[in-house]
Amino acid sequence: MKNIIYLSKVIVLLLSLIIFNSCSDYLDKEKEEILNEETVFSNQAYTFEYLTAIYANLPIMAALENDYTQNPFVGGCDEMEITYKAAFCQQINSGAWSPSNIRTANAKTIIWGLQYEGVRKSNIFLANIDNVPMDENLKKQWKGEAIFLRAMFHFIIARCFGPIPIEEKVYTPDEDYTKIERQPIDDVYKFIANECDRAAALLEPVIPESEHGRATRVAALGLKSRALLYLASPQWNGNTDYANFIINGKKMVPDYDINRWKDAYEAAKQCIDEAEAAGYKLYTATNNDPVENYRGIFLNNHNVEVLYARNIGSETQFEGCANPLSQGGFSIYCPTQEMVDAYEMADGSTPITGYSSVTAPIINPNSGYSEAGFTTTASPKGYYPAGISNMYVNREPRFYASINYNGAKWKGRAIQFWYTGIDGLSHGSSDYCITGYLQRKMVDPNSNILQWKSRDKAYIYIRLAEIYLNYAEALNEFKGPVDDVYKYVNKVRNRSGLPDLPSGLTQTQMRERIMHERRVEFAFEGHRYFDVRRWKIAGETESREITGMNISAGNNLADPNFYKRVIVEKRVFESPKHYLWPIPQSEVDKCPNLGQNPKW
Repeated sequence: MKNIIYLSKVIVLLLSLIIFNSCSDYLDKEKEEILNEETVFSNQAYTFEYLTAIYANLPIMAALENDYTQNPFVGGCDEMEITYKAAFCQQINSGAWSPSNIRTANAKTIIWGLQYEGVRKSNIFLANIDNVPMDENLKKQWKGEAIFLRAMFHFIIARCFGPIPIEEKVYTPDEDYTKIERQPIDDVYKFIANECDRAAALLEPVIPESEHGRATRVAALGLKSRALLYLASPQWNGNTDYANFIINGKKMVPDYDINRWKDAYEAAKQCIDEAEAAGYKLYTATNNDPVENYRGIFLNNHNVEVLYARNIGSETQFEGCANPLSQGGFSIYCPTQEMVDAYEMADGSTPITGYSSVTAPIINPNSGYSEAGFTTTASPKGYYPAGISNMYVNREPRFYASINYNGAKWKGRAIQFWYTGIDGLSHGSSDYCITGYLQRKMVDPNSNILQWKSRDKAYIYIRLAEIYLNYAEALNEFKGPVDDVYKYVNKVRNRSGLPDLPSGLTQTQMRERIMHERRVEFAFEGHRYFDVRRWKIAGETESREITGMNISAGNNLADPNFYKRVIVEKRVFESPKHYLWPIPQSEVDKCPNLGQNPKW
């Protein structure tokens, strides 16, 4: 447990030295001065820099192939294939991971080590903030930020590992760390929700532009909404697969209680009401074009829809991995054909209703979708050019804002993913577009990969559309498809140019619609990996082959050989084992009380 709970004095010393070396002008101190805990928390400037250092433990999330960003989730589920073979998501997808080979970043285990370090920093801050001579209102704000961050760190760990130790104090050198225990999952999520309430009471709903990236009241309420939604979901709400999940005599998973859905929808509604009262709303572009409405959410930092986002700088590695070969990119972020199939038609109809085999879709004849031939006309709104496959014609606006496909216009020219095309396999080495698609969503259209330049970014953790769908899902589970369920799902759909859901849906039909809506609306945002697990459908979605276009064929845009579906990879998912990450063996060795997750 030593890399979970370091001696507090040592950590303060090390962090203070880091702060000192990077901000010496700001702090105006002699370089040789060694800062200790008492010094840091007797000076407002030092304390502020310490608080800022806590934020650094939040995952960057972009650059999906790199361990340091702590986001193997997009590539680790059915929405994307990451072509970089050393990415941790490759181990997740192949089943080649274990308690002994959980990856590390900066000598700390991904998620577990880095997030518990954030918890530890937060605890040290909260134990000392009252000693700082400063304005009491500002001190209240800083306390709220640290409480929010501590809740966020616990949530990030729990969504991967399930029941975890709850840490809300500073450990001393003489304590026996081996006795630290994991707590039942309902206690963990209730702790997070209560921490969010505490933070919300101390924070402002809106902060100045110069402080964007810091916690707010609505951010705390948004996190509370997500935590209680997860607790209410089938993975944790009476999951019989975990009936024997008992550690140190404690039952880790509670029996089913429908009122958890009530708690979840009430938390979401509180967040919605307070956010809207403070001026938050779904983002729309000046011209209200549905494609721009959706695209702009991710290209306009800290816009009116964003409840919380982390500033991550230019993160040009992300841009390089999402751009095609001919523009200096690496073609590494490759959406699957299954993800492409999920997008509706422009009129809201479903193009693909299922699969008769892995590479044989069942096409809805009433949707107008076709996988044969090529369009001779361009979109009147400019969404797609003439000459592209009919597969990509008249799809919903979010498709054109999210997916770069063969023939799509990108940075002034058409993309060429076919074999001999300038973005195709014949021009690649270890880097090439393996599915025939690249991620477009979140990608800067003005980046210059050859010069390694792109705009500064803010990675969105929580946005209002999520809370709308959290509310609709929980309300549907508790009361069925009442008017408010339709209202908030339709708000999300209408913003992106889609019609209302059909009336008269059953609770089961509405559940399926909400699942679908989340899949598309939150594509590549890190939700899908956890959604299919909390819904307990990962055994269906993750244990199968993923497909793409036939990138080994084609000599031009209209070559039909390219547009044949092929198997890209066979994914491995063992149920219930892979619903949770294994506790790192190094931690279990140090603290046997932790136990291990089921089947690991």
